[in-house]
Amino acid sequence: MNNEQIYRITVPTPFTVGDVNMYLIKGETLTLVDAGVKTEEAWQAFQQQLGQLGFTPSDIEQVVLTHHHPDHVGLLDYFPASLHVVGHLKGERWLSKAPDFLEKDQQFFEQFLKECGVENAFLAQLSEMRSSFRYSCRRSLSATLQEGDTIPGLSGWIVIETPGHAQSHIVLYREQDGLIIGGDHLLLNISSNPLLEPPFAGETERPKPLLQYNESLKKLLDYDISRIVTGHGDDVTEVKELVEKRLDKQRERAYQVLDMLKMKPLSAFDVCKKLFPAVYEREFILTMSETIGQLDYLEDIGEVAKRKVAGHYIYEAK
Repeated sequence: MNNEQIYRITVPTPFTVGDVNMYLIKGETLTLVDAGVKTEEAWQAFQQQLGQLGFTPSDIEQVVLTHHHPDHVGLLDYFPASLHVVGHLKGERWLSKAPDFLEKDQQFFEQFLKECGVENAFLAQLSEMRSSFRYSCRRSLSATLQEGDTIPGLSGWIVIETPGHAQSHIVLYREQDGLIIGGDHLLLNISSNPLLEPPFAGETERPKPLLQYNESLKKLLDYDISRIVTGHGDDVTEVKELVEKRLDKQRERAYQVLDMLKMKPLSAFDVCKKLFPAVYEREFILTMSETIGQLDYLEDIGEVAKRKVAGHYIYEAK
């Protein structure tokens, strides 16, 4: 029998999502899954809870990342550079933040948002678009993980790729008892937002994260899962029911967008402003990601078509 123990460590974040969970696995190798957000407050809370378990940060032998978002990687900057850190290959560019990638990322978003119908005057206000980077880390992965991999020092766990919320998203599955360490893939009380990202090296098309996310949700139904411990909030035990609920809700939102387009053709930015009138300026990338996701979904099922007019795309119901 596997006698490893798993402990939840929860630290505050400056983001609207609230606190973030990390997991310490006391097995053959003392492993931390995810690494919080880079604030002194989070570091102090982490050290205190770790101490209550009888450990110090220097006891941790490796970190496994479920995905690259700042609230899951930031505390890595408090650890020595020699610490073994593993995650999906598609997270590396966000962790190391090479100047050429950051420049390409900026160019991609500026061009893409213009094609979405975002006015130049509004784009000029987006210098804060990457402001969350200051809560992230700057380092490289020691090794990469992909679908079906096992993790050295964590026997009995396998990697399941679950792109959508992030291109780099993975979950860890323990077949013995059906436990999943799920990052932000399926959260109990909030829907994960499939976030826009530029194409990966060698890809010509941008990813369509909502379509990926739907497939990654359905993928969970292929596994015998007893419980998912999550990146935010409480555990998920009724996995099949929650997956179906999330998919149904997403379909509802998409048909809400379709109803708008039946009234008249709109740009993605027009749709975003109608869907999120109170928050689109404050949560611009989140709300645009959600909007593009719904439009990608409607295009994929053949309900809408898009055409280019004066440098940006207009969507219309078929």
